[in-house]
Amino acid sequence: MTARRFFNWWLRLAYRLLLRLSVEGTEHVPPDGPVILIINHINFLDPFVVAASMPRQVTAMSKIENFSIPVFGWIFKLYGAIPVNRGEADRSALKMALAILKSDTMLLIAPEGTRSPTLALQKPLDGLAYLAYRSGAIIVPVALTGTPAFSRCIKRLRRTPVHLQVGIPFRFRSDSPRLTREQMTEMTNEAMYQLAALLPPKHRGLFSDLSRATTSHLEFVHPNGSNLPSQSKN
Repeated sequence: MTARRFFNWWLRLAYRLLLRLSVEGTEHVPPDGPVILIINHINFLDPFVVAASMPRQVTAMSKIENFSIPVFGWIFKLYGAIPVNRGEADRSALKMALAILKSDTMLLIAPEGTRSPTLALQKPLDGLAYLAYRSGAIIVPVALTGTPAFSRCIKRLRRTPVHLQVGIPFRFRSDSPRLTREQMTEMTNEAMYQLAALLPPKHRGLFSDLSRATTSHLEFVHPNGSNLPSQSKN
């Protein structure tokens, strides 16, 4: 058993003791091939909860500051997390992420680039569109609720109710040989609306109005990689 698998086993055991974790939709996760998981980021636990709940190995992208946090920095390294310098186009991090997507490991991204202080979705960055388009990866939205209550609940010796919802997978489509900044922004926003649709209204933030959601750049797929019929896209 590898160190990462052992730690996942330990995490699942810890979650049974500390969390009332419910997970829905893992059957939507493709069994192989390049996959990007996109999450709403509301607590430091989020990437660990998702990684331990998935049927495949997961590697996350994380801000470089997290790697200097005692204990948690070691855990990020154990999981092979990719350090990202925020506020700049980190080409090294993007290159590492593309390499991960060429292996049989799923990549986890918080498109907003950081935890949301309001617990609602914020403006995303365009790295998601770049990585998905370059790799041809299938994108799977994963919505989390409940993790911000962990600190309060553990002080009261109570288990924290946490819910994880996995949505319908999709990929980006474009006839352009090279994406423009405008196209990347449109793609990213369409992906964020798919994530928002899995969340309670109070957590949708900038993507609260689902009537504004478009799918012109999205191609919904079956977990085996085949396209879904058009009537299944809603």
